[in-house]
Amino acid sequence: MDFNPSTNKVKKNITNEQSMLLCCKLYISESRNLAALDSIERAAALHRETVIIDKFEDRAYNRVRYTLVSYVLHDSTTDSPIYSPLQQTVLAMVEAAYQAINLERHSGAHPRLGVVDHICFHPLGREKLEEAAWLAKLVAGDIGNQLQVPVFLYEAAHPTGKALDAIRRDLGYFRPNYMGSQWAGWALPEVLSENPDEGPTQVPRARGIVIIGASPWVRTFNVPIMSTDVSITRRIARKVSTRGGGLPTVQALGLFHGEDSTEIACNLLEPNRVGADRVQHQIDLLAAEEGLDVEKGYFTDYSQEMTLEKYTKLVSTNQ
Repeated sequence: MDFNPSTNKVKKNITNEQSMLLCCKLYISESRNLAALDSIERAAALHRETVIIDKFEDRAYNRVRYTLVSYVLHDSTTDSPIYSPLQQTVLAMVEAAYQAINLERHSGAHPRLGVVDHICFHPLGREKLEEAAWLAKLVAGDIGNQLQVPVFLYEAAHPTGKALDAIRRDLGYFRPNYMGSQWAGWALPEVLSENPDEGPTQVPRARGIVIIGASPWVRTFNVPIMSTDVSITRRIARKVSTRGGGLPTVQALGLFHGEDSTEIACNLLEPNRVGADRVQHQIDLLAAEEGLDVEKGYFTDYSQEMTLEKYTKLVSTNQ
């Protein structure tokens, strides 16, 4: 099936939608199996009030990210959120992914803990972070209870606001298990040492674990390094990251990316405070100290404003 986000039909009033919206970024551990991606997208197409804004695939990482947007309905008396089409759309895509992909047969150069590795919800328009957390917890309950997959919550969806990277570190996310720089199959204990927020403590090896959260807008920015020595790339990544004493609100990870290069994958947690230009400049300086060339970095997602603009155009066209 040809992927065309404009085929999703949305019939609600566009003025209301612009102000009451949530965004979901859905990360799935697959980009080489086109039949699997096709089945996931067909599942999404059945839910016509959710719009797929963007799809980003990376074959070296064997990973895909879908960016979804839909409206939220609120109780007229309490103003509490009561319904969003995103809930059923995300669940349908997750279920399709589990049916089409087996984690034990998956490999790639990007860390992952599950077939559906990460689901994050962000407020758009006039929605607040609390609404994103509300939906994250609903989806977590669906996946944990209906699909019997362990779910860990983070940030606004977590009772104490635990950070995404802290949960990943506890679960062994950052430790490659194949050839020193790749992730393949399921190599972690099948029985979790701590209880997940939803779902069983027994991990289904074919599906793995999923982490779900709600946070303010995050940008993902990757910088190619002209070296195959991933140890140097990891050293630069650590120096540029907050955890390594580098730039504030920046998370960075050095990874293999293809046969002849490596890459620093960055999460910009507050992109209006520390943006891509500053990250690029810092990586340029650190790479020069190592005698390495650096290519210009690239975003793998849209800004909040661009996402809202694209959604508005797609809805206007369909109406």
